[in-house]
Formats: sequence, structure tokens, C-alpha cells
Amino acid sequence: MSDPQSTAHATTALLEASAILLGAGLIFALLFRKLKLGATLGYIVGGAVIGPYAMGLVEEPERLSGLTEIGIALLLFIVGLELDPGRLWRLRKNIFGLGLAQVVLSGLALSGFIYLVFEPSWQAALAIGLPLALSSTAQILPMLRSSGLLNTPRGERAFSILLFQDLSIVPLITIVAALSRVNPDPSAPSGLTLALYTIAAVVGLVVAGRFLLGPLFRLVGRIAEQELFVFAGLFVVVGVSALMHFFGLSVALGAFVAGVMLAESPYRHELESDIEPFRSLLLGMFFLSVGMLLDLTVIANRPLTVIGIAVGMVVIKALVLMLVSRAFRVPWHRSIRLGLLLSQAGEFGFVLFAQAAAGQLLTTDAAAMFSAVVVLSMATTPLLMRLTGALDRYEEKRTDLDGPEKSPVTPVIMVGYGRFGQTVGQMLMAKGFGVTIIDLDAEMIDVSGEFGWKVYYGDGTRIDLLRTAGAADARAILFCNDGDSLNRESLTRVLEAFPQASIMARVFDRRQLIDLRGLDLAYAQRELFESAVKVGRKALAELGIEAEEIDRVESAYRLRDCERLERQREAGDYRAGQDQIFAENRALADPEDKAGL
Repeated sequence: MSDPQSTAHATTALLEASAILLGAGLIFALLFRKLKLGATLGYIVGGAVIGPYAMGLVEEPERLSGLTEIGIALLLFIVGLELDPGRLWRLRKNIFGLGLAQVVLSGLALSGFIYLVFEPSWQAALAIGLPLALSSTAQILPMLRSSGLLNTPRGERAFSILLFQDLSIVPLITIVAALSRVNPDPSAPSGLTLALYTIAAVVGLVVAGRFLLGPLFRLVGRIAEQELFVFAGLFVVVGVSALMHFFGLSVALGAFVAGVMLAESPYRHELESDIEPFRSLLLGMFFLSVGMLLDLTVIANRPLTVIGIAVGMVVIKALVLMLVSRAFRVPWHRSIRLGLLLSQAGEFGFVLFAQAAAGQLLTTDAAAMFSAVVVLSMATTPLLMRLTGALDRYEEKRTDLDGPEKSPVTPVIMVGYGRFGQTVGQMLMAKGFGVTIIDLDAEMIDVSGEFGWKVYYGDGTRIDLLRTAGAADARAILFCNDGDSLNRESLTRVLEAFPQASIMARVFDRRQLIDLRGLDLAYAQRELFESAVKVGRKALAELGIEAEEIDRVESAYRLRDCERLERQREAGDYRAGQDQIFAENRALADPEDKAGL
């Protein structure tokens, strides 16, 4: 039996470490989000502060590795849920073309850089350069998901490269083992054995997904208890991770394949929402552990060397990926963004450097120094993402896109072709009206072209550009821009320049509608108003309200909303007319009161 005193001591230590980790994560994530530097950088810095090389509040961060690896597995599982096999097949060129070229060329370029700077053996240079060619899946994928870019062409290219990098872990482990001066683990399987294990594991997961996971979740779905979905989802991820880890394979790859197998399941949205909180927590722990691994004494002893290598690595990776992307006919501005996005080193570098040190390819100090380089490069990512945001805002005009001067004369000009404009445009086209479509989003223009829609590049609020598009002869000009960028001054100029045209505008909310008061617009529509009314009607019907009464409620709400909006326009203040708002203590009364309280 264990000593009760030692057990109590271990429990106290665990609780203290957990409190310190969660507290540091909370404080530094809040601080860095407030500074607009991103939570990821906050976690890394927080880990460095509480780690053994600074305040020493948490010792042995390596003990967190198993837990944090599950966080990465959960991330890849959720990403797999969003990718059905058909879409994955469509990305095969990016995965095995762009991904392969990036890993090989970046690895060789970085190995050459290390060889020129430190003059090690060529084996050691490869053992350093190849791991540095990998990027951080754990850092980039959450950023793409949170920004809504994962399913865009830009996000798909980045994801494809990251997926190939995960696939390349086994070959890289084999290469480092082959280059080692001694066998770091004589009992470890050979590279060929690992490759066969990987193929067998993927095939086994595909079969299990079809014949085991599907029936399992159908059974859980029939019982319809949320905690069972949580247990089942975590069981799949942890079980697959344990199996892959047992065979020395990529845990993230196994979790990803399991997610893809469930991508077409009717329960995938339930799984995603149930697992998401665990993923967020464990990924935060992962980045805290990354910060704790940062040996500050290495940086303090050789600060210029470590920072110089990190900067050089980021620049080389970004340049190589830009050139590789251009070779795959990715436009320059997107190649630059992709290069900056994936310019950091990744978490698998820690594993490969440790293996190289065990095989006597690197000294322990060298492995620690290059691990510090990995951490520093990961810390640059949020800053580089802010730079790509600036590039998006100040991006020069694409020379490969047609401007509206090449458009035919049409009776309708539409500015903005997102989800709102596409619906409006297709209704007009259904009756044979020609529509000249103008948009500033180059990526949207490319995607629209794939569906057969011709969209012209330009700022549709500029009078000279509208005149070039034929606005002087247009019967209608429709502004379907997203957001609240359309202002009173822009519309006033358009109304004065093209008085023969009916000017219609999509507005973001009632504040923007109030700002446009008094303009001679043919129509202005709040973008979410009608859809919200329809959902409200449906909700009342589901609650058992009769159709006639639902019509009365809608009429009363519309009348009150119009009266409130008119009072807000007159006052120039959106707070006016609050007595017209329905609330729990101001419900609609009897049927005789058509607007009533």
C-alpha cells in the first residue's frame, strides 16, 4: 500500500501545479489578447515565466507531454470531421505536390544554412534542417479555424502542407535514425517497419470507421444523452492516439483519419461541439508546456546566435514556400501570405532533436539551443499574422483580374458578391437581366469564376469606376457590400452622379440605416432582418401558436420597429423609442390592440 502522507503530498503538488498552469494561462492569454498579440503567444510567454528556467513554479514540464499531445490529437480529429473523403481527394495535388516540395526544399535550404553557419557534419546539418522544415500544426490550424479561413483556398493550401508534414514524420524519424552514430533505441522498429505500420494503421482506421465507429455513434445517437457523446468522442480520440503511440506512429495522423471517417456521419456537429472545450483547454496546456521548455539560459548565454538562427530560419522558410507556391501558380500576394503563415518551426522538432541527441548527432546543448529556436519562431507567428492582415488591407491591385472597363453594358450594376449579393444576382439572372458584378475581394472573384460567374475587380464605391462600368446608363445600382463600410458620403456621390438609376443598399444594422436617413434610396434593407423574422415565426409555430396569431405578432412587431426606427432617425439616436420594444413585461395584448402593449 502507498504511504498516505506521500499520496497527500502528491495530490497537493498536482493541485498546486494545475492551479499555477490554469492561472498563468488565464492571465497571459487575457493580457496578450488585450494587446492584440493572440492567446498562443500569451501561453508561450506564460509557460516561460512559470517554467523551470525562470520562476520555477512548475518543474519537469516534460511530464505534461502526454496530456498536451492529446490536445493536438483532438485538434486534428475536429479538422478531420470537417473534411469528407471527397474533399480530401480534391486536395491531393496540394498535399502531395505543394506539401512534398515544401518539406524537401525547405529542409535542404535550412540544412545548407546550418552547415554554412556552424560547419557541422552534413549528417548533423540534415538532422537540424529537416525538422526545422516542419511547421506548427497545433498553432496554425486553430488560427485558421477561428478566423474562418480553413475552408477557403488559402486555408486549404496551408492545411494540405501541414497534413503532408504530419505524414512525413515517419520518414524523418527514419532518416535521423539512419544518420545517427549509435542506435538511440535498439528495440525501436526500423523505418521500413514504421512505414508498414503507418499504412496498416490508416487502413485499419478506415475499416474501423466504416464498420465500428458508425454503428457505435448510431447507438449513442438513439440514446441521445449528451454525456455519452462526450465519452464516445473522447474514447475514439484517446483510443486511436494510444494505438498509434503504441506502434510509434503519429498520434495526430491517427486522430485525423478517425475524424475523416466520421465526417459524413450525421453526428459530426454534435461531436465537434462536445469535444471543442477539451481541445481548447489541452491546446492551451500544450503551448504552456512549449514555453516551459524554453531554456532561457541558452538564450541568455548566446542571445544573438539563437535570435539570429530563428530569424534566418523564418526568412528562409518564408522565401522557399513563396517560390514553391509560385511554381504551383499561386499568385504572388497569396504566396507571400502562405510563406509567412507557415514560416515557424513546429512541435515535432522537439521530438526529432531529442532523437538526434540520443543518436549522438547533436550534443545536448545543441538540441536545447535549436529547441529554443523552435519556440522563438513559434512566438513570431502572431506578429507575422498581423503583417499578413496589413498586406490584405494594403494589397496592390491584381494585374491578372479584369476591371469593369471590360464589362458589357448591362441594366444592373451590383457591388459586392458575397453570400448576400449572390442571392440577389441569381434572382435577377433568373429573369434574364444582365448584371455587371464588381468586388474587391480577389479570392472571392477567383472562387466565383470556378462556378461560372464573371466578377470584375475594383472599388465599386468610386464614381469613376462605376462610370467605366456603365453606371450612367444603368437602371439600377445595387450595393450588396458586407459590413458597415458603405457610408452616407459614398451613397450621396452615387445618387448625384447617376440620378436615373434606382440605388439600393444592403445595410449592416439599424445604426447604419439611421445614418443613411434622408437619402433618396429606392430601397435599403438590413441584412439580417427578414431572416430573423422568419426564424421568429418558426419558433412561435413550434411553441404551438396558431398561424393567424403569428401573423398578428409579426405585423405588430414590424409596425413597432418602423415607428421606433422613425423616432431614432428623427432624434439621430439609436436609443430613442425604447418604449416600442417588446419585453417580458411588455408583451402583445389582446387581438384588438394591433400594435398594443
